[in-house]
Amino acid sequence: MSRALHRRAVVADAHNDLLIAVTARPPHRWAGYFRERWLPQLRAGGVDLQVLPVFIDDRFRPEGALRETLRMIECAHTLAEGNVDEVRLCLDGDDIDAALGDGRIALVLALESAPGLDADVELLPALHRLGVRIASIAHWGRTALADGSGEDATGSRLTEAGVRALAEMERLGILFDVSHLGASGVAHVLELATRPVLATHSSARALLDHHRNLTDEQLRGIAATGGTVCVNFLGEFLATDPADRTVDRVADHILHIAEIIGVDRVGLGPDFIKEVSEDTTPPCCEDAEDAEYARLLVPGLEGPRGLPLVTEALIRRGLPEGDVEKILGGNVLELFRKELGRPLPRPAR
Repeated sequence: MSRALHRRAVVADAHNDLLIAVTARPPHRWAGYFRERWLPQLRAGGVDLQVLPVFIDDRFRPEGALRETLRMIECAHTLAEGNVDEVRLCLDGDDIDAALGDGRIALVLALESAPGLDADVELLPALHRLGVRIASIAHWGRTALADGSGEDATGSRLTEAGVRALAEMERLGILFDVSHLGASGVAHVLELATRPVLATHSSARALLDHHRNLTDEQLRGIAATGGTVCVNFLGEFLATDPADRTVDRVADHILHIAEIIGVDRVGLGPDFIKEVSEDTTPPCCEDAEDAEYARLLVPGLEGPRGLPLVTEALIRRGLPEGDVEKILGGNVLELFRKELGRPLPRPAR
């Protein structure tokens, strides 16, 4: 029953860093490598809607961050153009519906922490024109726009440029992503937000007190904007003991968030890292990396192929099929239909 449900549901993954792996190849290989390496995994997992974050490694910061941002965006366009029979890079809800109607995977571009932007908020319209429809403004540390959750002790809110970035994203129809943002920054965003806010890959702090997870108060604040919280599958955000990092523990986080803010506000943001690691780690370092990654991974959920296990777990826990379909992707799809690429009038000067 769960397999049939998974096949007919719209499955949305709000965070997969596969662009890091694809851009590690020469540009002439981008489209083919995606087709050979990643497309079979997405299809096996039943993924219908895939958010593609643009994450910039520290080695490119600060001087090369914008160049690498543009390179990764170009990679997304190239792999989409080279696989038009299988995927479509989508700018709004109509594009997503068209892709799903054709049996193609809908791809949506996101910025993760936006280091290429720095404080130059005036670049956001250009990035929007290139297809960016979701953005966060901090990762673990400090940016020109805000502090990440690793800097929670500072109690910092958004900078002046961060406040302008939020307003400009809302005007353009770019969804603001609070995943990785520090606690005071999240509170600041929720004070200012006039459009729905998204958490692309965050779990429940009530179940594990980790600064990357969201408190019940933050969850309620996101839901109050009309936004959605997509649950992260990485073990370190699920449970302290690696033995407790299971598919059922993922279900625990999903169900807790649903209990706090309602089943209509929950989605999936797996943050699969094993596949990206395997595609980018030199052979010389694989043994050293394997032990570290093994502690982070949930058995069976190492990559997109494992997503049907989440459906099975939710069915085992007694959720109605309609609620499971919402969590798998229906909620994210509904949010994207309403909000992606929908501009507001430019404010009067």
